[in-house]
Amino acid sequence: MKVDSKSKRGRLARAAGARFELKVRTDLEKQGWILDKWTNNVNLGKKEIISAKPKFVFNPKTRMRIMIGKSSGFPDFICFKLSKKKYDIIGVEVKMNGFLDAEEKEKCRFLLNKKIFSKIRIAKKGKKRGEIEYIDFAEKYDL
Repeated sequence: MKVDSKSKRGRLARAAGARFELKVRTDLEKQGWILDKWTNNVNLGKKEIISAKPKFVFNPKTRMRIMIGKSSGFPDFICFKLSKKKYDIIGVEVKMNGFLDAEEKEKCRFLLNKKIFSKIRIAKKGKKRGEIEYIDFAEKYDL
């Protein structure tokens, strides 16, 4: 019985995360950003950027593996915006609670040090219902 409840909780959390990611995407587009799903990831062992592998989940009812989203890149989005004859390029990682784990922090540091992104923002839920807060990674983690 516990396995089913954990499975259901995971399914609901994944769906809520996908809905929040879509909400962040539409909010950034309203702000004038041009964005796309970032399909690369960082290999911390080799200190290089690699192509992200797609996430597969096994569905026991159909006995098939299904793919979730396009791929699991880090950060979630790459955003472009024209400002004063140059483009600002930022990365946006969507986290409902706003906290990154140690591996994600290390990936952010790598991407900023290699100057792949000028900024990395963390999108999280705000205090009011429907509000989205954007936190600058460099300011929050003293980079």
